[in-house]
Amino acid sequence: MKYQRIQDLREDADLTQKQLSEYLHISPRTYSHYENGTRNIPVDMLIRLANYYHTSVDYLVGRTDDPRWNPEKNNP
Repeated sequence: MKYQRIQDLREDADLTQKQLSEYLHISPRTYSHYENGTRNIPVDMLIRLANYYHTSVDYLVGRTDDPRWNPEKNNP
């Protein structure tokens, strides 16, 4: 599964893969694999990315098209 949204969010924020990999404490190559979908993203990394971009994990993985994180909606 290609994670197009994490690539789009990164590019919209004018960040490099290296900058994001440093934030996540992983190698740039590993981060590249995440974006390209050649390696699954661990849940803890998805949560860190969602927190970084102030969005939901559901948005990152394509379960919703709403990038806004709404804790009341997401925690019934």
